[in-house]
Amino acid sequence: MTERPTSAAEPDHAASEREAMREAIYASLRSVAPEFDPSSIDGRRPLRDEADIDSFDFLNLLIDLQARTGIEVPEADYARVGTLDAMLAYLLERRGTDDASSTAAA
Repeated sequence: MTERPTSAAEPDHAASEREAMREAIYASLRSVAPEFDPSSIDGRRPLRDEADIDSFDFLNLLIDLQARTGIEVPEADYARVGTLDAMLAYLLERRGTDDASSTAAA
């Protein structure tokens, strides 16, 4: 049986995608909260508390993230992106589905 040569690179690719998405979240957070320091954030605690942002800033964060990533977070899913860890997982999960719909719309 032949092994796939890309299998060793797949975890690295996933890690780099995860890091790129995390950086997009940090950049969006800095756009709404310039004083935001990513080194101080606990990814399991409520993001609004950790970044000291209000609901309007949170909405602007999601708008900025959509512009950066092409991934829309519908209002019905706001509860699913309440922490950094949850937001990162959500965006990584949605990246394939939203990419396909963005391409079709273009």
